[in-house]
Amino acid sequence: MTGNRQTSWAFADAYVAEDEALRWARDRARDAGLRSVSPGTGAALRMLAATVDAKAVAEIGTGTGVSGMHLLYGMRPDGVLTTVDPEPDHQQFARQAFRACGFASNRARFIPGRALDVLPRLADAGYDLVFCDGDRLEFLDYLAESLRLLRPGGLVVFEGVFANGRTVDSSPQPTEVLRLRELLRAVRESPELVPSLLPVGDGLLCAVKR
Repeated sequence: MTGNRQTSWAFADAYVAEDEALRWARDRARDAGLRSVSPGTGAALRMLAATVDAKAVAEIGTGTGVSGMHLLYGMRPDGVLTTVDPEPDHQQFARQAFRACGFASNRARFIPGRALDVLPRLADAGYDLVFCDGDRLEFLDYLAESLRLLRPGGLVVFEGVFANGRTVDSSPQPTEVLRLRELLRAVRESPELVPSLLPVGDGLLCAVKR
């Protein structure tokens, strides 16, 4: 990659400034050893939520609330984020960060638990956007659930599909990367989806449900 391209990507990633509450949530994620979406990825999530005028969003992987705050910023003022994470302690950080941003408590529904146990309990065609940032080994299962959860015209979004460049690396790769390649093929070839792969952060795979 040329220096100019690296500089351009760095500029794009920092183009939308983050507020103090988002920076606080990032610090908590770093302290806990958790990945959080890049600022550029967060800005893309905010824009995508606004594009579909999202009132109901499902998030797989609460973390400390970085991605959730970006989604809430893009959603309608009466929108509700349903966010799922197996670690209730992490969700407490997210609650605190959401409050610091001024979001009312009824703007977010926190569900502790494993995603594949929780998602089947959510309403069919009840969501405008599903954001997947959980266990990459389960991404194909999240895709199947997302197709059920989304209304026509809704968006499914997967974070981290580049896997730090390993997805396109021809050398032998772990199962996690092989599953990501399967996901990329499944989304591209699905007649139910209109896909795009955005080169922000560690790769953001997006698709609109027909």
